[in-house]
Amino acid sequence: MLVLGLFFGILAATIYIFPDFLKHQLGFVSLRPLHVTSAIFWIILGATGCIYNGLKQHIKEATTYKIAFIQWVLWIVAIIGIVISYFNKDFGGREYWEFNPIWALPIAIAWMLFLVNFYSLVKKIKSWPVYIWMWLTGVLFFLFTFSENYLWLFPYFREHFITDMTIQWKVNGSLVGSWNQILYGTAFFLMDKISNTKNTGTSKFAFAMYFLGLFNLMFNWGHHIYTLPTENYIRYIGYIVSMTEWVFFIKIIYDWRASINTIQKNYYYFPYRFIMAADIWVFLNMGQAILMSIPAINIYTHGTHVTVAHAMGTTIGINTMILLAACFEFFNKKEQSRNLNYLFWLLQISLLVFWLSLNGAGIQKGIWQLSSHQESYSKMMESIKPYFIAFAFAGLGLLLTLSSFAFILINTARKNKLK
Repeated sequence: MLVLGLFFGILAATIYIFPDFLKHQLGFVSLRPLHVTSAIFWIILGATGCIYNGLKQHIKEATTYKIAFIQWVLWIVAIIGIVISYFNKDFGGREYWEFNPIWALPIAIAWMLFLVNFYSLVKKIKSWPVYIWMWLTGVLFFLFTFSENYLWLFPYFREHFITDMTIQWKVNGSLVGSWNQILYGTAFFLMDKISNTKNTGTSKFAFAMYFLGLFNLMFNWGHHIYTLPTENYIRYIGYIVSMTEWVFFIKIIYDWRASINTIQKNYYYFPYRFIMAADIWVFLNMGQAILMSIPAINIYTHGTHVTVAHAMGTTIGINTMILLAACFEFFNKKEQSRNLNYLFWLLQISLLVFWLSLNGAGIQKGIWQLSSHQESYSKMMESIKPYFIAFAFAGLGLLLTLSSFAFILINTARKNKLK
């Protein structure tokens, strides 16, 4: 799903430079949801895999994973159906979930099985560290919010535009909060695993982070609906809570990093490297989120490529870095080579150029759309084409590096299974 998301993203980026590219075959109308859906499913499936692999470290007795296999099959059925529907331009959903709602059914069933299976596993663990609580919260709230996402199927919600729009934008924010709980929990699990301690997962500060993250999950979506008529206190609560969570997360990683000696850092080279990369991208995206949450600035950035830059910085810079750290910890933690080092730095540079170019395009478009003396839309798009060229080439760098890491990890996992 990661590689497919990158591939469809490159094709979509090419359309910004050559508008007639694949116009009569797929076009941007299909490539965008193919890209977004693949990226989202990479995060969700990766997070699910992190939970199952993490629980194997805690549960001593033999455990069956038959339910997990059924869950996986349901996901495969849904993904194939969604991809086919996008290729056939069979839409019918809402933002980020634009596929025909019928394919949401196997996803919902799979997630319900996941919740049942997860609880049947964790109830065997006597003392729960913070990451198990975060995993449980993420799984539970994802199911709730995913169901809420389809309230528009009922006429009462569908026929009231403001209500429908508010729920959709709220859902998107809460879903991100749900898988953030799983991924941040995974980061805490990895910190304990890498440092050979249980200090992070059982610390009072980590549990404070958990409760703050839970509050964030439920209320930080307020800044998603600035442009809709709603109460101001919702926006204020969302802004304050979301910003505090990012600060706490950086503080925990900083304290953990200071406790690891040089030998341990070198031994767990790539899991450590990817978590540190996530730390830096948390810092960058936190600064951007603070600015985007200011109403006077949000007016300019809303609906522009600044929002896309923030989404990509979070998806690749934070979520994907944590998932890659987990993958190297579970499958390939001992491998170190100069080529891997080059790939790592090429990934970071490509992502930085990608992020900066999208922000540049978004800022220029935001100024244009609020200008009292607008030039034509086509001239504006032509003026920001250099940004699109830069982010297309940076996207190729992301495709090359992330696909290489994916190949290395899948190949190692295959070899380990054969052993």
